[in-house]
Amino acid sequence: MKKIKGRFLSLKLSHKFTVLIIIIVVLPTITLSILFFESIKKSEIEEKKKNIEVNFAQNYSQIQRNIEVCLLSSQVVINSDNFWNKLESFVNDGDSNTKELIYFYLNEIAGIEKVVNSNPYLYQIRVYIDTKKVPEMMPILYHKDRLERLSWAKDDLYESNTWQFDYSDTIFPADRQPTEHVASYVTRMTDLDNFNATIEISTKMELLFPDLYTSTEDEWTCFIDDKDNYYYSSKYDSRWIEHIDELYESMPEDLNLSYTVETIVNEEDVIVLYKRVNEVNGYLIKIVSLEDDLAAIQRTKSMFWAIFIFVVILLVVVSDRIVEIILKQFYLIMKTIRQVQRGNLDVRVPDCGTDEIGVLGQQINKMLSKISGLMDDSIKREILVKDSEIRALQNQINAHFIYNVLESVKMMAEIEEKYDISDALTSLGKLLRYSMKWVCKNVTVQDEIDYIKNYLALINLRFDYEIYLSLNVPSPIYSQQIPKMSLQPIVENAIYHGIEEMAEDTNIYIKGQVYEGYCTIEITDAGKGMTEEKVSELQKKIEGEIETSGSSSNGIGLKNVQDRIKISFGYDYGISIASKKDCYTKVIVKIPFVSE
Repeated sequence: MKKIKGRFLSLKLSHKFTVLIIIIVVLPTITLSILFFESIKKSEIEEKKKNIEVNFAQNYSQIQRNIEVCLLSSQVVINSDNFWNKLESFVNDGDSNTKELIYFYLNEIAGIEKVVNSNPYLYQIRVYIDTKKVPEMMPILYHKDRLERLSWAKDDLYESNTWQFDYSDTIFPADRQPTEHVASYVTRMTDLDNFNATIEISTKMELLFPDLYTSTEDEWTCFIDDKDNYYYSSKYDSRWIEHIDELYESMPEDLNLSYTVETIVNEEDVIVLYKRVNEVNGYLIKIVSLEDDLAAIQRTKSMFWAIFIFVVILLVVVSDRIVEIILKQFYLIMKTIRQVQRGNLDVRVPDCGTDEIGVLGQQINKMLSKISGLMDDSIKREILVKDSEIRALQNQINAHFIYNVLESVKMMAEIEEKYDISDALTSLGKLLRYSMKWVCKNVTVQDEIDYIKNYLALINLRFDYEIYLSLNVPSPIYSQQIPKMSLQPIVENAIYHGIEEMAEDTNIYIKGQVYEGYCTIEITDAGKGMTEEKVSELQKKIEGEIETSGSSSNGIGLKNVQDRIKISFGYDYGISIASKKDCYTKVIVKIPFVSE
């Protein structure tokens, strides 16, 4: 060993580098290649998993929206008092004249029909009654004997407020082609006067579960209800169907959140995603094959070995010459560094090529220039700090002057018994005190909500209508830290972009929820809302995917809040938007939760 070491030390420096290159590059090749391609494999699978999870989450959100449409439509029909009162009147009177029936059809039946026509996610809204004292009025009102033609309604065993999946619409005669793959939300009404009714809010399976009917060779989706019924597209003969029982039995019990696993099904590497859909009492399972991705990694591995062998041979041939050039440039750099150590910051590395050492020389030159600039900036910064301290002191003095003036005016208003003016001045004083307070760190949620209360007290002076603040915030959230002026801009947005045009009494609802490791603060207004396209565009502006201009209507205020939250807490936190046109807009603020 000593002889080998002595022999190595006696070699020229260029030869030493050549030997080291061979040892470092060639000998660890097998180990490095295994680690490298394992890393690539893991990275590719993680990236694929992330994309699949995003797609799966979007599909789940679509399912949630479709379910919500059906449930809301059911409530619309249930709460149509005129519709039910007229039906009860027709049933109790026994014989209604044609004019009353026509009026009923043109107003109540047509009103429910508009709900179907205005919503592309709905297939039909039907009301079945167990009396023939009222004639059928298509496409809404039918007799119960038609309902009994449906597969799930036979023998009258269906329950109220339940979902029925994947059946054919066969309420009409056999000569009319039935609609396949229908799902519906069924509600029974048994508290009516002298008759019972069944409400069927139906949609198509491909709208309720979009992924079920978009299966491919590498992806397949199945829905399983709590009665162990399986629903999937019969047009595609998936190789995973026979293994669905095995996957269902291995499903974790708690699926409130999405659950993703890597496993082997039918000797094939796959990713399986599970999700509980509570609203329809079932589970969504998606299987995605990894075979193509793993094959692509193997092809990359083979190509890598071929290129690597060529590079090793080339390195052995030219290493001596390259090392000589590198060392020559290296000594030029060392000479420059020694002059810098003596205190000469004006020296620069001479132009020594465009290779790595040349780039190092350029970076050293830039570093020396930057050090000189930083020294100048440091002097200027010290001057600015002193100026800032003087201005801060002046602002503090001005703030005290304003507070004293407001207190004097408030006392004058109370003496004159102008208590509304006194209250407004109190709110204004608190608002100014909070705004002018020089706070370097974050404030509590309690401070921010107190500020919002004062802000609303003042903003209500401008309007002929009242904006009320409703709070549903657990007490632990009040003590959580949040960047100053994070919630107020959201409330201001809600007023100027959602409420002001409506000009009527309304509420702003602030709700807090605590989760594991974080909490959310939801600010909801019952304003004019936004379309899905507007919500998507605004979210992209907030995330910085679309550039925002200086106008307040372009999301710059919300983006500033988003940026400050991410700077304070990290990229896992921030704000998101949910809205429905002509209904509401909800801004969700996610921050860390620190238990006391």
